[in-house]
Amino acid sequence: MSDHAVASSKPAVHFEPDDQVERLKTEILRKLTYSLGKNPSVAQPHDWLTAGILAARDHAIDVWQGTTKESYATGRKRVYYLSLEFLIGRSLAETLNNLGLTGAMAQAMRELGVDLDRIETIEPDAALGNGGLGRLAACYMEAMATTGVPALGYGIRYDHGLFKQRIDGGKQIEVPEDWLSFRNPWEFERREASYRIGFGGSVTGTTMPGEVFWAPEETVFAVAYDTPIVGWRGRDATTLRLWRARAMHPLSLDAFNQGDIIGAVAERNRAEAISKVLYPNDSTPAGQELRLRQEFFFTSASLQDLVRRHYRQFGTLENLSDKVSIQLNDTHPSLAVAELMRLLIDQHKMEWEAAWAITSATISYTNHTLLPEALETWPVALMERLLPRHMQIIFGINARFLNDVRRDNPEADLATLSLIDESHGRRVRMAHLAFVGSHKVNGVSALHSSLMKETVFAPLHAVFPDRITNVTNGITERRWLFSANPGLTSLLQETCGEAVTDDIGLIRRLGAHAGDTGLHDRLRAIRRANKERLAKVIRQDCGVTVDPNALFDVQIKRIHEYKRQLLNILETIALYDAIRSEPYRDWAPRVKIFAGKAASNYATAKSIINLINDVAAVVNNDITTRDRLKVVFLPNYNVSLAETIIPAADLSEQISTAGMEASGTGNMKFALNGAVTIGTLDGANIEIGERVGEENIVIFGMTAEQVEAAKRNPRPTADVIRDAPHLEGVLDAVAGGAYSPGERGRYAGLVDGLRANDWFMVLNDFESYRQAQRRIDGLWADPATWWRMSVTNTAHCAWFSADRAIREYAERIWNVPLKPAAQL
Repeated sequence: MSDHAVASSKPAVHFEPDDQVERLKTEILRKLTYSLGKNPSVAQPHDWLTAGILAARDHAIDVWQGTTKESYATGRKRVYYLSLEFLIGRSLAETLNNLGLTGAMAQAMRELGVDLDRIETIEPDAALGNGGLGRLAACYMEAMATTGVPALGYGIRYDHGLFKQRIDGGKQIEVPEDWLSFRNPWEFERREASYRIGFGGSVTGTTMPGEVFWAPEETVFAVAYDTPIVGWRGRDATTLRLWRARAMHPLSLDAFNQGDIIGAVAERNRAEAISKVLYPNDSTPAGQELRLRQEFFFTSASLQDLVRRHYRQFGTLENLSDKVSIQLNDTHPSLAVAELMRLLIDQHKMEWEAAWAITSATISYTNHTLLPEALETWPVALMERLLPRHMQIIFGINARFLNDVRRDNPEADLATLSLIDESHGRRVRMAHLAFVGSHKVNGVSALHSSLMKETVFAPLHAVFPDRITNVTNGITERRWLFSANPGLTSLLQETCGEAVTDDIGLIRRLGAHAGDTGLHDRLRAIRRANKERLAKVIRQDCGVTVDPNALFDVQIKRIHEYKRQLLNILETIALYDAIRSEPYRDWAPRVKIFAGKAASNYATAKSIINLINDVAAVVNNDITTRDRLKVVFLPNYNVSLAETIIPAADLSEQISTAGMEASGTGNMKFALNGAVTIGTLDGANIEIGERVGEENIVIFGMTAEQVEAAKRNPRPTADVIRDAPHLEGVLDAVAGGAYSPGERGRYAGLVDGLRANDWFMVLNDFESYRQAQRRIDGLWADPATWWRMSVTNTAHCAWFSADRAIREYAERIWNVPLKPAAQL
């Protein structure tokens, strides 16, 4: 948010505006002196950053403790949000904005000789997530604080998080992300909140509640680290509690004294590997085991913690579902179903039926994907070896569930309903476990929730017809509009009213000015300033100079075949060929901007990154097209980079294969900032189109139904290519090495794979996509139409706020009463 916007807001801190700057200066200098031991005359930029964070954190703590006291005093129901990912990004700017301290902090730092904007950029991105799933979790933590939902988020405090991406010779290189290299000044280590997490061993005893004894072969500690997440205006705060793995015995002195230096720390290394890296490569048995250990580690620690907290406050677990709601963010925490049952039966001696009633009434599950490979399954043999008691409980849940189904519907296909897949070497279906163990299961867009009922969860939906519901994803406008795009925010306050930062729904007032050419000029100037800032980043990171007057065409997201960066770059090649063939035409200057990471073991995705960079090397050095077309791949995509790219985008590429993108949140961020969407009828694109109007979004390609039909009865590839006149030449050029002259056959396999099995409909949708891009050219050439579309997109995207999504969760799934607006 701009300083002007912050100054116009009533600060939610404990001193008057006139005193803010002087008091902040005093606080910063005290932190610098007494917390960091530094004299201002020798303090380095990172010291000033840390001092500023610690000063801001103190104000956050005041809010945090007030929220916690109020929550305990009233006994309000609390939400526990379990997510293996939290893509937090940088926190200082967001915290200052939400506390109403941005302007005062900037002035205080300025008077101390420090540029706040500059030191903010050296705060590490907390890259504890891989993409939309983790960023959604971060948005929801802030939105719960803003809407007054008592909440605690649970995850893992990865030492390295997602890898840092480098591009070397056009190829992705993964290196460790050292976000903790200067410690994390936002967090508090809670050694008193430490839990034993067991693996392996044996199970003995009877089947009676409380008489089963699991003796783990290996035990590690989970130690909590807490971070306050402050909501808008600093009225409430939530807690992000991340778990770090520690060994029971960090050093074997016997081994060390005998000269076995490596063996002396072997137990420590094995334990700490659990929280070392986000998403280890699971293409090997050892990697699969580590992934399962991670999932159980954070799930067990979280369940033990919330059960302890509840019992300490209420003295009973009989009312757990009345006071606690556990939300599973995708399948990663699905073991919560078995772990909660274990805690209730084995440790608190409940009968099975009572424990199951509490478990299923407490847990709810968000599904984020319909892709079979993303619906986790684990070998029964691995589960029995690593978690023998939980495997027993899963078998028990399955037996009772199937008996109930058989009793009510003797004709039911039990094999498709079973929690155990017997057709692929006996594997536990984690999505089935989460579904059966939850009272509500939600998809994240209207289409996705509908497809859940019709495809992967159809058998379960038939048994539980009222269990699936929909909550379309949302984004926090505080970060993705007010903070990321201060120029547009100031214009919105002027046009829609100052209160728009408190009530994003007021943004609809902008729609009345959609045809105002004067407003268009102001928006164009704001967008150009954002594009100039991005152009500097492109020049610095890619060595490519781009024209801010060109159309900035952006696709930034995880690299995956279903997200179809390949379709985008193939059409870019077709455009490049067309410009060279007809250089006299008045082509719309365009900058194609890509960013995203490929999983370390995803060879095809890495090949697509390589192709994008190889195409860029050719296109950007061709004098024929250099003023009309540029291609850039920005390395190491993260939250901070997205905050720079999104406000500068003219065109938002949301081109996933229809039926495969559950929702998306990038599409919402772009549209809210005024970018025009080119996309398929997939995920939340459909709902964006419904709200902005079909004339203000560019839709192409097959529908989800058409995709499924094409998979069942695929057209011959030769026919598909024949109907797309530009496609054959593009494929031949790529396969023949036109963009990889040093290695002619580099992409032959990629093209052969497309020709053999167009599973993601890249070839089938190519011509429709190419024609849609030419429509974009025409729209860009008509500024009045383009900016009317841009204004309309911004004006009608308030519904995609994370606050709306959280209210829907609270009312439909969690049954958490919301605070009256007057208390927020």
